[in-house]
Amino acid sequence: MSLKKAMIFAAGRGERMRPLTDTRPKPLLEAGGKPLVVWQIERLARAGFETIVINHAWLGEQIEAALGDGSRWNVELRYSPEHEALETAGGIVQALPLLENEGSSEVFVAVSGDVYAEFDYASLQRCAETLKRLPEPGMHLVMVPNPPFHPDGDFGLTRDVLSLDAGPRFTFGNIGLYDTRMFRDLPRGTRRALRPYYRETIGRGLATGELYEGLWENVGTPAQLEQLDRRLRAG
Repeated sequence: MSLKKAMIFAAGRGERMRPLTDTRPKPLLEAGGKPLVVWQIERLARAGFETIVINHAWLGEQIEAALGDGSRWNVELRYSPEHEALETAGGIVQALPLLENEGSSEVFVAVSGDVYAEFDYASLQRCAETLKRLPEPGMHLVMVPNPPFHPDGDFGLTRDVLSLDAGPRFTFGNIGLYDTRMFRDLPRGTRRALRPYYRETIGRGLATGELYEGLWENVGTPAQLEQLDRRLRAG
């Protein structure tokens, strides 16, 4: 398996989760008896990933203390601390030395630490190999049916091609494949969102996608966390 590296975004403050996140970082909030981020680590480990980079800012020392070096899941956890959250693209730039081996480009999976999904990460292997062969850096996004809080979706998906305007439209599931070449020329330590890079890459025809219709929850509020907890405990 050539796709062996992943990144979990865990630097956000989790404002909508307050007061739960006043004393605990959002990825360590539990559902079904486990922290949200642990569900992600376990799935990545089962899929054959060997290195997982986790960025953190708010109460990040709790994340490192709770997860350790990753040996209990047979993975290597690497941490990318941020003084203040640098958003998704800024977080990737900051973590590039942990994602690349001696400066060689890598295709890697990135996922939000507050998403619960029963997605099979091993299924992205073929897409990663396709991305590696592209002369320019592209991306592959996992889309989900539009949830009630986001009825208009993000991007169009026809077969496996993403578009900015064509339908049908779906919601980005916060699971993506990226090429480190896309981020090499950006300054480190700068807040930068990833969304403009989605639009640019899609507009240039360098973005593919797939629709995942299994269990997926973007856990944004205490009510959503409680609902997911009940669902997981019910089996």
